This record gives sequence, C-alpha cells and structure tokens, in this order.
Amino acid sequence: MAHFAELDINNKVLRVVVACNQDIINNGGEQSEQAAEYFKTICKLSEDGVKWVQTSYNNNFRKHYAGIDYTFNSTKNKFIAPQPFASWSLDSNDDWQAPVAYPTVTTYGDNVRYFVSWNETGQKWIAYDKEGNQFAWIPSSLSWISTGI
Repeated sequence: MAHFAELDINNKVLRVVVACNQDIINNGGEQSEQAAEYFKTICKLSEDGVKWVQTSYNNNFRKHYAGIDYTFNSTKNKFIAPQPFASWSLDSNDDWQAPVAYPTVTTYGDNVRYFVSWNETGQKWIAYDKEGNQFAWIPSSLSWISTGI
C-alpha cells in the first residue's frame, strides 16, 4: 500500500492516509507529482491542506515515514521529525541531537537495561533502574551517578 502525507501551507504534516498501489502506478509512479495530483481526486484535502506528498512506510525514500507534525523539506526531498526538545538541533543528516551525547553505558548488573530519558530542565540524561532509582549521566567520566531520588 502507498501512503500520502497531507501538508499545510508551512509543509507541516496534517495526516497520513493509505492509497492503492495500482492508482500510483497508473498515474506517474512512486514519488511523482502526477500521482500526488491524482490522489487529490480520490482523497480530498482537508480545510488546511494544500498538497499531498508520498511517504514510505518502510523509510525507503524521503528519510522518514511521515507523521503528524513532521515537516516536509522540499529542497532536501525528505520528511523531518518534530524537534523533541528546544535545546536539540539538527545534525548534517537531519537527525535531532541533544546538546549532550547519548550515554554510552545503557545497562547495569547482569546486562539489565536502564530506562534512559532526556531531562530538558537540567540539560542532562537521566536513567532509572528496575527498582526506580534515578541516576544522572556524567559525560566526563562516562558513568552514571545516583541522584538519591
């Protein structure tokens, strides 16, 4: 099945819908403007929609499978994920990166995984073990320290 993302005037994705592969093949083929224009006749644009752009469920083209609030960069011909946190920036591959690199240690004990998440307020990575103890990542020592919480 083919998938199309509906874009608003700012190239933000409003929704993603499924299309018939044969309709795409018969009307210009994958990633074609002709297929996108034909798709408008089958699935009308919403009130804020201005165009359809094909997206790949398997990420075979246009970088990401589009989702609501993704942005389509027409110059790069790819969908960019929403910015996860205000402090994160896009790298040269158009992937969001935290201001502190992701921890290199993600397990403890007998290879049990920490639950790792970004703390925007503290601008640091935090982790929880299976007992719910909190740890903070210390990049300079490449280790976790207990926060006592």
